[in-house]
Amino acid sequence: MAGERGAKPVTVLDAPSNLGLTPPTAGAVPGCAKAPGALRDHDLLARLDAHDAGCVVPPRYDPGDWAPGDGVNQADQVADYAVRLAERLATLLAGDAFPVVLGGDCSILLGSALALRRRGAEDGTRYGLVFIDGHTDFRHPGNADYVGAAGGEELALVTGRGDARLTNIDGLKPYLRESDIVVLGIRDDDAYRMDITAAGIPHRTVPVLRAEGMPRTAAWAASLLSDTAGFWVHLDTDVLDPTVLPAVDAPSDGGIGYGELEHLVADLVAVPGCLGIEVTVFDPDYDPDGRFAGELVDALVAGLRPRWDRPAVPDGPAESEPPDPAGRSAPIAAGSGPRHATITVALAAPPAADTEGAVARRSTGLGWPPDDPSAESAAGTSSRLGWPE
Repeated sequence: MAGERGAKPVTVLDAPSNLGLTPPTAGAVPGCAKAPGALRDHDLLARLDAHDAGCVVPPRYDPGDWAPGDGVNQADQVADYAVRLAERLATLLAGDAFPVVLGGDCSILLGSALALRRRGAEDGTRYGLVFIDGHTDFRHPGNADYVGAAGGEELALVTGRGDARLTNIDGLKPYLRESDIVVLGIRDDDAYRMDITAAGIPHRTVPVLRAEGMPRTAAWAASLLSDTAGFWVHLDTDVLDPTVLPAVDAPSDGGIGYGELEHLVADLVAVPGCLGIEVTVFDPDYDPDGRFAGELVDALVAGLRPRWDRPAVPDGPAESEPPDPAGRSAPIAAGSGPRHATITVALAAPPAADTEGAVARRSTGLGWPPDDPSAESAAGTSSRLGWPE
């Protein structure tokens, strides 16, 4: 994989599509389309020192008389949006940018994958995907009684499974090969976990992520994609546990914490071959006071630090930092905002107790540091990734 760490400027592009979701209630519109604005309101671009690439405006959300059993909801509109998003991303990638795409629901992966597939068709190469998600999103007609929402089926679609209007744009099916995908963060009981295993898609569930550690997991993922020309990162925020971030479309217990996410993202985007990242499924409708948006921005700023905190290029070879003798990854500073403290995630040894004057570590909501037993657990929300549930 070619590229130089830190050489490409971070460029933020909004992709506020909610076309890949079914209505939360009859006649209602999913709130994920509001996510880019909510994240921008917490100074995301300034804190990333990012260029602003504007917005790819989606079609009107209108499922009409769609009903379960009618196939993929708004498939034509999803396909049209994927083409326009792919065109915008192609321009950014050709211009040597590092895109940070703010979704929207997970169906925006179709646009990203199509951009990579077109790029590969032009230069005769393949591109990979690191798929960080609380769910496999691998439902398709071959393993389910129904399909309904592209936002719950996008991994199947980009590998060529499902509605041809979505899987074979420009005759480029499949956009990604199974062997060029790595799935991280799904739960042990995911309904389609065995299906991705049978398809040859490597994955690590949350317990395995935690056991192996985020730096080692990122290195493992990058090594599996080392024969590609580069890889894209898909980040569905429902990989986080709902006690940490309940404001997502389909919260699922057993997720990771913010500190773990920050280290995983940082170690992935630091790989020279990482081309960009998309962030999906945050729903401001479940965040009326903006608290969760602020915390998510803190995590993104921390995770993307290898890209925005670009040191001056030295005249000679850079000196490498000595390894941490305790076997831990280095702490990631989360920027200048007061909302998010520095976090260290234990790998080979437990973290030392905080001492006077040290920066306090924030609870992941997952038991380290011990959660406040008096705090109420956040209420979950139902999934809108297609009926029936």
